Amino acid sequence: MQIIHGAILAWVERSPRADSFHHLYCDDCGNGDDRGHRDRRDDCDGEQMGVLIRPALATEAETLSDLALRSKAHWGYGAAFLDACRDELTLGASEVARRRAAVADRGGHILGFTTLEEKPPTGVLGMLFVEPHAMGQGIGRLLFEYTVATGRELGFTQLTIDADPNAEPFYRAMGAVRVGNAPSGSIAGRMLPQMVVTIQP
Repeated sequence: MQIIHGAILAWVERSPRADSFHHLYCDDCGNGDDRGHRDRRDDCDGEQMGVLIRPALATEAETLSDLALRSKAHWGYGAAFLDACRDELTLGASEVARRRAAVADRGGHILGFTTLEEKPPTGVLGMLFVEPHAMGQGIGRLLFEYTVATGRELGFTQLTIDADPNAEPFYRAMGAVRVGNAPSGSIAGRMLPQMVVTIQP
C-alpha cells in the first residue's frame, strides 16, 4: 500500500497463499466467514487489481448515495425499509468535503466509499459502503484502513461506528470493539451495534 498526495494506491496481486489471500479479503462481506464465496474463489484469488483511494468529489454525491442504497439492499432489506433509510444514506454535494468522504476508484469506477466525521480527538466513521459486486475483494478493508490512517494524521484517537448488524463481524475483524447499542437514525425502535476503534499514534 502506497500513500500518494493524500490518496492510497493499493495493488492486490497474485498470491501463492491463495487461502490466506481469500480469507483476508473476504472479511468485508460482513458475515464473519467465507460462505457464499467458496464458489467465487476464482474471482477473488489470483485477481490483480489496482484501487485508488482518493477524496470524493462533490459531483459524485448522487453516485455515492445510490451506491449506499445498493450496498444496504445486499443484506436483503425490503423496499419499505430501504425507503425509510434513504435520507440517512443520502450524501449531499455540500456534505462531501465536510464529511471527508473518500472513494475506492478502480479504473474510473467507484467501488465503495467511506466518511470520517466530526472533530478530533473523537470522530465518527459515518458511512462505509461497498458495491455488492465488489464485495470480497478487500475494498472495505482498504477504505477502513484509509479512514484510520487519515484520522491519525488529523489527530483523532478514537472513532465510533453505529454499525449495521450485518457489518459487525467485519468491524470486529478490523479491530473495533462493541461498547453498546445506538438507536437507528432511520427506523424507530431499532437498535444498532455501537462500536469503537482506537487509533494508535
